[in-house]
Amino acid sequence: MLGAHNPRLDRIRALRTKKGRREQGRFAIEGPTLLHEAVRSGVHIEELYGTPEALESIQGARALESGGVPTYRVDERTMGRLSDLETPPGLLAIAAIALHPVAEILTAPGLVLALAGLSDPGNAGTLVRAAEAFGASGVIFGSHAAEPYAPKVVRGAAGSLFRLRVAVASAQETAAAARGWQVTGLDAAGEPIEVLEWSSRALVVVGQERHGLGEWGAVCTRRAAIAMAGRIESLNAALAGGIALYEAAKRRS
Repeated sequence: MLGAHNPRLDRIRALRTKKGRREQGRFAIEGPTLLHEAVRSGVHIEELYGTPEALESIQGARALESGGVPTYRVDERTMGRLSDLETPPGLLAIAAIALHPVAEILTAPGLVLALAGLSDPGNAGTLVRAAEAFGASGVIFGSHAAEPYAPKVVRGAAGSLFRLRVAVASAQETAAAARGWQVTGLDAAGEPIEVLEWSSRALVVVGQERHGLGEWGAVCTRRAAIAMAGRIESLNAALAGGIALYEAAKRRS
């Protein structure tokens, strides 16, 4: 069993930070459910950490260890220091970050989601999940948006992050790669989304929660608005993006 001050654990603890993930090119996957999603999605697990109880009781963990994945046992207190959660699930896996060039994501026709400065990691994760649900082939995270492999994004995506192609790019880089694409930005002043036609190359852009599309407005070839009843002024970014992805998927099909 690894001691709490083992240098190996310092590197794992560093993955809770953006700097640590960037320097190591790795991220953490916590809990048996996400681990199962990662394995079934073909993610290569580099290392596995867990309490003795978790490693013995969770079938997926036993299978990885018997398959040769380096596995390390730690006590509950040490696991608490590694975990990003208030109540650690007792199991944590390490995998390599897998990012694609934005041009690669926009090579073939399809539905793609862009998160333009979306800073809330929970909303970002939920939108990644919605993107997969409605048939998107990839997600572009704006350079100033939530980080794709931040713990809350990974959890919110509920496995979809492991199956979609993901890029991090600026508005300018995306604009250069998106020539020939129909780029639809969500904007309360746009055309009613329910009357729009959607092309075979459709990029949906969801803006920042408070400041809208910002510099990404220049990337958009049109803007779409979601009609609302009552006195509400705006929708949560994840909800609005989910509606837009649904409309795009429905009309493209």
